[in-house]
Amino acid sequence: MRGNDFLEKMELIDPAYVEAAETAANKRKLSRIKWAAAAACFAGIIFAAAMLFFHNEPELPSDLPMLSISENASDGMGYEGYMAYDISELVNANPWNEETGISALPVFQNLSHYDENHLASGADFDKMREFILDVAGRLELDPNSLTITDNAPDEEEKQQIIAKYEEAGLTVPDGYFDPTALIIEAGGIKMEADSSMTATIHFDPAVSLPEEYHFTHYAPYEDTAAVADYLKNEYGGLIDMSNPQVNIHGGDYNIYGQQSYSIEFFDAAGSDIEQIINYNFNRAAFYCDDNGELFLARIYQPDLSQKIGDYPIIRSGQAKELLINGNYISTVPYEFPGAEFIKKVELIYRTGGYEEYYMPYYRFYVELPEAEHENGLKDYGAYYVPAVEGTYLSNMPTWDGSFN
Repeated sequence: MRGNDFLEKMELIDPAYVEAAETAANKRKLSRIKWAAAAACFAGIIFAAAMLFFHNEPELPSDLPMLSISENASDGMGYEGYMAYDISELVNANPWNEETGISALPVFQNLSHYDENHLASGADFDKMREFILDVAGRLELDPNSLTITDNAPDEEEKQQIIAKYEEAGLTVPDGYFDPTALIIEAGGIKMEADSSMTATIHFDPAVSLPEEYHFTHYAPYEDTAAVADYLKNEYGGLIDMSNPQVNIHGGDYNIYGQQSYSIEFFDAAGSDIEQIINYNFNRAAFYCDDNGELFLARIYQPDLSQKIGDYPIIRSGQAKELLINGNYISTVPYEFPGAEFIKKVELIYRTGGYEEYYMPYYRFYVELPEAEHENGLKDYGAYYVPAVEGTYLSNMPTWDGSFN
């Protein structure tokens, strides 16, 4: 019951009861004491009810800016789909679940998104320099002895690029030759930090793991988990997290029937929201080469300094209704086949370079009946529904027969 409703109910108490209590002379003192106690009790109930109401049913904030959905956010690498015999084979360590009870999540401005010419903009070289030196320090390299260069092309490369554009009757876009990354090379390690604040570390030569570990492209889950534990211990300084949580994700198959997993870490310290942010943004990943050796690692630490606000989010059931209604983003070349083909849902942030905002979405894994294989493998396509309350969206996506 709302606080105001409760007060209105109190006004309906028959005054006769109060009058009788006040006129009973032989019980006047006792009645007054009892009535005062009852009034105090009722006041406490009213206060508790009001506090419960305001705690559980907050009004939607009215000062949050409207958000626009980046519908054409594909990186041009085909559609997002996963092959498996059963949806249970597709795994990850996403800390979100329906029981977390989160009612709002932060939205951030993407400060390094790509423009209409597919060029990265918004590079902050001061932050990139600080970032790459921090990563170098994690690898126990002396920052004072390092030389930092960038990836701007030299004059010969520029002329070659200009010539190719001219042959096509085009002009090189403004800013095409601007640097987008900083580079450090030292001690058999090459590091590159780009405008998205991703540091890529190349080990040359590649690092061999002890023979009992099988760090290969198609190692089973158990072997991958063992490698992850080894890497967490061996490269704890590079991972640099308070409570590193292993995220073995994947489990999908390629066209040859080979199943694979990837190894990442995120910081599981802090609140549910902090863990969700770390899972999606602040990550460390490790990769093997064809010889089963560690040849590359990446540290993801995007700039989240421009927080737009904490936005109310809908429940996954509401998102499912929007999906069925056609309010989704997908690169899948098939129309959504129906509710019965929804096999899994999770809450994630879309973090691609073409996103104007880093905002939460529900990702639905949908079985694609048109793409089932003769060997029993099924295709599961990814369909995205904005998790932010629709009140704050200026362009709720609607499927129109095209794919983005």
